[in-house]
Amino acid sequence: MPRRTATMLTSTLLLIAVLCAGALIRVPYAEMSPGPTVNTLGEHGGKPVLSIEGRRTYESSGHLNMTTVRVTGADYRMNLVEAVHGWLAEDSVVVPHETLYPDDKSAEEVREENAEEFSQSQESAKVAALRELGIPVGERVVVASVVKGAPAQGRLHAGDVITAVDGKPVERPDDVAALVTEHGPGEEVVFTVVPAKRAEEAEKKGEELTGGREVTVTTTAAEDDQRAIVGIQAGLDHTFPFEIDIRLADVGGPSAGLMFALGIMDRLTREDLTGGEFVAGTGTIDGEGKVGPIGGVQMKTIAAREKGAEYFLTPEANCATAARSVPDGLTLVEVGTIDDALAALADIREGDTGALPRCAAD
Repeated sequence: MPRRTATMLTSTLLLIAVLCAGALIRVPYAEMSPGPTVNTLGEHGGKPVLSIEGRRTYESSGHLNMTTVRVTGADYRMNLVEAVHGWLAEDSVVVPHETLYPDDKSAEEVREENAEEFSQSQESAKVAALRELGIPVGERVVVASVVKGAPAQGRLHAGDVITAVDGKPVERPDDVAALVTEHGPGEEVVFTVVPAKRAEEAEKKGEELTGGREVTVTTTAAEDDQRAIVGIQAGLDHTFPFEIDIRLADVGGPSAGLMFALGIMDRLTREDLTGGEFVAGTGTIDGEGKVGPIGGVQMKTIAAREKGAEYFLTPEANCATAARSVPDGLTLVEVGTIDDALAALADIREGDTGALPRCAAD
């Protein structure tokens, strides 16, 4: 066999051996890549993403797309070849596995947390949108969760509306803790509550919550500072004057809040917010309309552009990162509040794109 042929054969065999070894070596990394993007004004799976009943709605001609990131599963461990390929690819990011899946959380706990964040983002989007439109939103204090094995278990339940503690009305979640800690460990606290099911039925009928039943719970001592506790987490729930349903399965996390809020506003206002343009975006949102940062912004811009977006609403805190690698044909628009987003949409539909606050790299 000629030396050149032998050398090439040896090199090929070595390369194959290295690749095979790399495929067997598991590394502690996970991969992020562009995920699905869905028009909040359109349909997904044959059904409208936003369904509003009890209020007049209007059709929209444009796009307000929420974007996602596809990630490797919590139980999946990449091999060395996959990690190297991900590092070299332009449309993926390889990060330490613990960045996406902390070691102290199981895969199921991560899924549950993402689902809870997604549900909360929908709630915040509804609140922000309606408040921006001047539509009243009701508030009530509820039992958000009950600690397993705590005194309140079996007596108070998640979703129960707390109207008073020891006969004193509560208006904010902090009021509940303050009133409970007025007691010492081993003392009784009387909660006035409306059961979750009854509260839900009243909301559907548009009825005002009245009355309630008294539930007595004996406090115990907190492990850290011996203050009196009953083992619940109080939270704030909202009631709406009409039904808003967001139908989107298999999505987690809080980052779609901004686009959901804008989609709701578009459906409830006569004016077409996009003017028929294709706008995508991302960002968390709170009830006051403040837009917060998200993860995987560069993957989301790629997904948006591949779908056809020309403009991308980008949280202020993510702008510098997103601007380091902008897909051709996509304009990154910086937003910090829902008002910023509405102003940008006005510029877009009026064709005044020179006025848009664009993201800039560091």
